[in-house]
Amino acid sequence: MTGWHISNSKIYLASASQTRIHMLRVAGLVFEAQAASVDEQAIKQAGIAENIEPADIATTLAEVKAGKLASQKEGYVIGCDQLLSCEGEIFSKPASMEQAGEQLQKLAGKTHQLYTAAVVFQHGRRIWHHCSRSDLAMRRLGQQEIADYLGFCGQDALLSPGCYQIEAGGAYLFSDIQGVYYDILGLPLLPLLAFLREHGLCALAPGGTG
Repeated sequence: MTGWHISNSKIYLASASQTRIHMLRVAGLVFEAQAASVDEQAIKQAGIAENIEPADIATTLAEVKAGKLASQKEGYVIGCDQLLSCEGEIFSKPASMEQAGEQLQKLAGKTHQLYTAAVVFQHGRRIWHHCSRSDLAMRRLGQQEIADYLGFCGQDALLSPGCYQIEAGGAYLFSDIQGVYYDILGLPLLPLLAFLREHGLCALAPGGTG
């Protein structure tokens, strides 16, 4: 059985997202996860006010998270974030089911963009970053369809700015998706693993525990 052989360097994930944690664990990475509390809304609003590109706002959010945890930990710290933009409007996670319904109404029948960023810190500075873009075309949805979907999704609709989970029934809402599955889930996994391999942080080795 093969698995990941990890170097002696400690790896941390500055996130409590169960989806991101699951992706990294399934990939075989050994790490510790710890949320980094930052004022995401303030960073978004500042970026919007300064007309900063959505990809750069997403990268800044990931960088701030990684930087905060890196000030407390030795080793490599991974920060990540995701931003949803539709026709120039940046969406945040809904605060209520009512707001989730309103956001789905805005997204229905349109193509929106997901910008998914990851940043790695070492010794208190950024040493790598990557931001991907995915384009998702949502079907035209009637109010009853939206209500039915939110009833199916429940409180999980409040976990993402798009109010959907691709991995758990969210595909029902879309007519076309252009992007890497991992990126859409919230982590540019393949570029991140490539970086870790290149820096000797993980390598496949026979006889691992997987």
